Amino acid sequence: MTTAVQLLVFILVILSTLLVVGIPVTLASPGQWEKSKKLVYTSAGIWAGLVIITGVVNSFIA
Repeated sequence: MTTAVQLLVFILVILSTLLVVGIPVTLASPGQWEKSKKLVYTSAGIWAGLVIITGVVNSFIA
């Protein structure tokens, strides 16, 4: 179970890094927001779901 939490946290860190870099670049690029809006919202939803899933799985360890 600990390995599952470590894997979830690793995926969360990678996705967070991609979002921290990708969202400002998307917002700063002219015309890219309209093209990438759905991808940004989907990525943010996946990130939020991953935070919740990681918390639930972690609660079974303690």
